[in-house]
Amino acid sequence: MGYEPLVNKNPLRVLKIGKENGNKLGLVMARPGLGKTALLVQIALDSILLGNRVVHVSIGESIDKTRVWYDDIMRHILQEHSITRPHELIDMVQHHRMIMTFKEASFSRSRLEERLNDLIMQDIFKPNCVVIDGLDMVSCDRANIEDLKDLAETMSLQIWLSAVCHREDKRVSPAGVPAPCHEVDDLFDTVIVIKPEESKIRLNVIKNRGEVMSADAGLDLDPTTMMIKKS
Repeated sequence: MGYEPLVNKNPLRVLKIGKENGNKLGLVMARPGLGKTALLVQIALDSILLGNRVVHVSIGESIDKTRVWYDDIMRHILQEHSITRPHELIDMVQHHRMIMTFKEASFSRSRLEERLNDLIMQDIFKPNCVVIDGLDMVSCDRANIEDLKDLAETMSLQIWLSAVCHREDKRVSPAGVPAPCHEVDDLFDTVIVIKPEESKIRLNVIKNRGEVMSADAGLDLDPTTMMIKKS
């Protein structure tokens, strides 16, 4: 596609996510308002730049609000990098991304699978990656997450979820994954917890590609732009 330098400079390369095998189900966790959607959008854009098609599922939010996130992140990318034909990049992203919305009460694995299969059968859009933002993980039991992991396997997808954690809830898994996902962390191949630390926002990569991380990944979120950067 001609965007290899942009892909190679992405700090996410350290996690080796994208086309590589070993990551079917990913999880981004944070307290409210700390950048879960911004991180998911950057993961989605990285997947697109690697040549994939992405469906962004927004639960309880409008398509327009989700699109604004992509527009903002794309604007920062174009400001930081010298792109010869920026409009071609913007058009390519739009053609490789589809946003769909669900009301919280209507979301399920079966309904998502039905809508994805409709897109594929009608030759409209065949995704390689699905980002699900806004699912209430408190209401999800283990069977719900296993359903999504099975969907990822069945449809050869990467699926990324987000979850809200709270400072007052001290429950945590042995690997370090906070509630409400502390009892299902084994189902996720990659787990990233966004944590504020003094003047910076740290991306605490607890698991990556099925392995518990023994060292810091060296990634932060810029508190002003919400862009991923190396520490």
